Amino acid sequence: MKILHVPCLGDNYSYLIIDESSKEAAAVDPVEPEKVLGAANESGVDLKFVLTTHHHWDHAGGNEKMKQLVPGIKVYGGSLDNVKGCTDKLENGDKLTLGADVNILSLHTPCHTKGHISYYVTSKEENPAVFTGDTLFIAGCGKFFEGTADDMYQSLCVTLASLPKPTQVYCGHEYTVKNLQFALTVEPENARIAQKLSWAEHQRKGNLPTIPSTIEEELDTNPFMRVDLPELQAKIGCHSPVETLQELRRRKDYWKG
Repeated sequence: MKILHVPCLGDNYSYLIIDESSKEAAAVDPVEPEKVLGAANESGVDLKFVLTTHHHWDHAGGNEKMKQLVPGIKVYGGSLDNVKGCTDKLENGDKLTLGADVNILSLHTPCHTKGHISYYVTSKEENPAVFTGDTLFIAGCGKFFEGTADDMYQSLCVTLASLPKPTQVYCGHEYTVKNLQFALTVEPENARIAQKLSWAEHQRKGNLPTIPSTIEEELDTNPFMRVDLPELQAKIGCHSPVETLQELRRRKDYWKG
């Protein structure tokens, strides 16, 4: 399995998941279809289907065009109504295969949107990967547009946090530096956050992605995934993980870092 970043728009990422033995590929959130198809052609792979994380235009907005460019292509997503161009609705726990070796598990991770899907991808040779759209960002999480703090807690701290720690995290936007700067205001004594911020700033100066992270790194550095810790709850002045998550999101929404 090989994963290619395809930078799109201002700060979005689309991705190509490639089964190297069959040269078959899936595109995640191909908002700029020509660019994604160009990357597929350059890699000599055959694009088989589209995986949409959620209905927002900067993720699903290229689906109709992709269907024109690749007649008959399947477009998977969490809703036939909301997700533009969706041909096949996925429920939590649905499974897909790509080529001979790549397995894809649909995980319902609502809050940013109600039908948000994350895709957990495994193969025999490599560490697993998860494509989290706008639910889990590196060192952050999406805004609670269509859900509650309890929804986000279930999505982040139950569903995604339970994945194997080496799982590579591929999210929908390049927000890492700002997220780590905010994380450092929450836990100024957390050396792992400071180290990762320094690394991320270096990456961006070289116009390189800060993605992927891993679930293990997120559990160490992402305050939104650390809300079970009593010491973090105490810092925020809250008494439960969900209340802490709500307050962290409120602070991040108003933070001007």
